[in-house]
Order: sequence, then structure tokens, then C-alpha cells
Amino acid sequence: MGHDGVIADSCAWIGYFRREASDLKETLERLLISGSVVICGVVMYELSQGLKSDKERSLVTDAMQSLRYVEMSPVLWLKAADVAGALRRRGKTVPLSDVIIAALAMEHNLAVLTVDKHFNLIENLKIINP
Repeated sequence: MGHDGVIADSCAWIGYFRREASDLKETLERLLISGSVVICGVVMYELSQGLKSDKERSLVTDAMQSLRYVEMSPVLWLKAADVAGALRRRGKTVPLSDVIIAALAMEHNLAVLTVDKHFNLIENLKIINP
């Protein structure tokens, strides 16, 4: 099954901005070069709240400015609630930020680049694990 792009979860971006080489960093770099990466508000928020300097903020902001942006709509909020409700009925809890990312990915036919195991609990979600 194909997809129309990739939302890189915060963990992927954090790995990307670290100096050390990793499979996650290399995968995100390859996806950025190919123009496949999509950004959303919750990932921007998660990354921005952890920045320690103006230099870091500038680096992160510059990296995200040219990316396609997707955002929640009123209908999509209800779909996200359906995803969370289905998880809860199975006895699983996933952080709201991950449910939002998953809902956006499913709505826009995107995969999620992540090493976060919460995403594996969400049915019908395309995941890229480097």
C-alpha cells in the first residue's frame, strides 16, 4: 500500500537534529531530500517547546518552513476521538498528540516515521520504522 507522504514524528526530528548518525536520521534525511515529508501543528509544538536557544529555534523553523502542512478540522477531531475510543475499548491508551498525528496521517494518506511504539496500536495506520 502506497502513501502520499510522511509525517515525521517528534522522535524522528529529534534524532535528525542530533549529531550522531542513526537509521532514523538517515531515513528522515532521505525523505526530506525526496520532498515526501509533511508537518503538522502538534509536531511543531512538541519540537519547539524543547528548544534551548535562538539558534536551535532558527534551525528547526528553517527546516520546517518549506514542508507541506496539514492540520485538524472539526470532522477530523471527531475521527481522532473515534480512534482513541476504539483503542480505549481494547484497553489501550495512546497520548493525544499521537492520536492527532495518526488521524492526520490516515486522513491524508500519509505514513508516520517513528520509533514510538504507541503508533503500532493504531489500526489502519501506515508506519515507517527505520
